[in-house]
Amino acid sequence: MLGPMEQPAAEARVDTNPLAINLPNALTLLRIFLVPFLVVVLLTKFDGRETVGLLIFLTAVATDFLDGWIARRRGEITTLGTLLDPIADKLLISAAFISLVELGLAPAWMVVVVIGREFAVSGLRSIASGRGIVIPASNWGKAKMFTQIAAVSCLILALRHQWFEVPGRAALWLVVAVALISGTEYFVRFWKRVTEDAPAPQAEERHPKTEAGAR
Repeated sequence: MLGPMEQPAAEARVDTNPLAINLPNALTLLRIFLVPFLVVVLLTKFDGRETVGLLIFLTAVATDFLDGWIARRRGEITTLGTLLDPIADKLLISAAFISLVELGLAPAWMVVVVIGREFAVSGLRSIASGRGIVIPASNWGKAKMFTQIAAVSCLILALRHQWFEVPGRAALWLVVAVALISGTEYFVRFWKRVTEDAPAPQAEERHPKTEAGAR
């Protein structure tokens, strides 16, 4: 996640209650709570839905920036937040893009590529976590997030202002390209870490008696 210029983070607090609801976790839950409202607003025909939909989407995006920054700043990183944050991100982006497909503003195959990349990386991250390997986010991952925000925002506005559709479609092509590049880059880093941390095969022990009997 990104945030304002980071100050030295507070000393991390002990996660004595993995299900504790602090401010960062509340912001993450708010993002999940906003997802169905976003879908209903976008798919319901009424005057001004593009404005309301964009406000809901950008509010949810703002919580994505804030929850991680506040958690690091206040030392409130919890197990619940670590689990919920990527789920909330994927729910928001998936709901927005699928709604745009339903509205005829985004090709289905592009959305399949974008969402498929998200779940593929989540699977690799789970495998890495099971092996005790942490693969940090790269600049490609951050670029993916910004292009997704730009594409969704422009395409939502295209519901009323058609001239937003051209930059929205252009941004969507950029989203697909960055998704493929960032997904491939993540897989390469995952593969290198897994192979580097794999235990070396042990040589077979040869017993003197066996060798003597074989002669």
